Amino acid sequence: MGCPTLEAEEAAAVLVNADLRGVDSHGVARLHGYIRLWEEGRINAKPDIKIIHETPSTAVVDGDKGLGLVVAPFAMRIAMEKAEKVGTGWVSVKNSNHYGIAGHHSMMALDKDMIGWSMTNASPLVSPTFSKERLLGTNPISIAIPTKNQPPYVADFATTTVANGKLEVLKRKNEKAPLGWVQDAEGNGTTDVDALKKGGSMLPLGGSREHSGHKGYILGSIVDIFSAVLSGANYGPWAPPFVSFLPLKENPVGEGLGHFLGAMRIDAFRPAEDFKSHMDNWIETFRNAETTNENDKVLIPGDPEREISEERKTNGIPLLPAVVQDLTTIGEKFEVTFKDYFR
Repeated sequence: MGCPTLEAEEAAAVLVNADLRGVDSHGVARLHGYIRLWEEGRINAKPDIKIIHETPSTAVVDGDKGLGLVVAPFAMRIAMEKAEKVGTGWVSVKNSNHYGIAGHHSMMALDKDMIGWSMTNASPLVSPTFSKERLLGTNPISIAIPTKNQPPYVADFATTTVANGKLEVLKRKNEKAPLGWVQDAEGNGTTDVDALKKGGSMLPLGGSREHSGHKGYILGSIVDIFSAVLSGANYGPWAPPFVSFLPLKENPVGEGLGHFLGAMRIDAFRPAEDFKSHMDNWIETFRNAETTNENDKVLIPGDPEREISEERKTNGIPLLPAVVQDLTTIGEKFEVTFKDYFR
């Protein structure tokens, strides 16, 4: 696509990290989406990413239509630099694109003895509670917290019942969606994985009002406001779609997608070693909690992804045949031979 080498490597690292952590919906399977957006002129392969406003602890970054896979790490590094100086750093981003898994960016702070925050708004595919109109994205939140001896606490979740990419995975497997994930164009629950293409929408975390879907709607709205209203990006229904065949909404209220990155230096609150020892104790307490079923165990946020990552680093990353074919086609188009890596 013409990205500078270091930026291309950084973007690739975000995608591979998603696959390593088992978030296949946001890994290399997404590559064709970025390429199509670039072909449509909606992604700038050589952006001039820069700070357009800042204070000692805050900044607004203009991503210049760059790959979110590159823009978000740029902003996170600024947040960490500010945290080094004044204790915390908060960066809101506009004029960006899809940034991959939220956890990749929040985890950048772990080695600095900082707590990392990462949020982004996304394509409007989600209806707020009691509505059938698509006004919000899956709008994920990730918070990464360092520990001493235990694996770090890494929360990384969509504010919807499921990430949109999971529907794409089900479609590749020719499977139906569980009831409660999506609704049809009239607002009725459905198991059709193509519901979104037929005018339907995704549901906020919790699903129906009876299952506290309004709380998921609130979480998603907070992400939208912090990421986009605060930075000057497009919010709500104006957030640009990830798919290239859908047009941008008329009369935009901002520029591109928005992100929100943050870093908190632990020793701005208490000694880092003291905090991390207590985080270990917190985690051990929850791991040892008595369960309702002896075959179950209490998980700590980040456990499933860490376990999958360890397994895949040893045995490789499994790819669905449809993804292999997609990557092979892309390779032929760009004259990149890599299919020998598949087995």
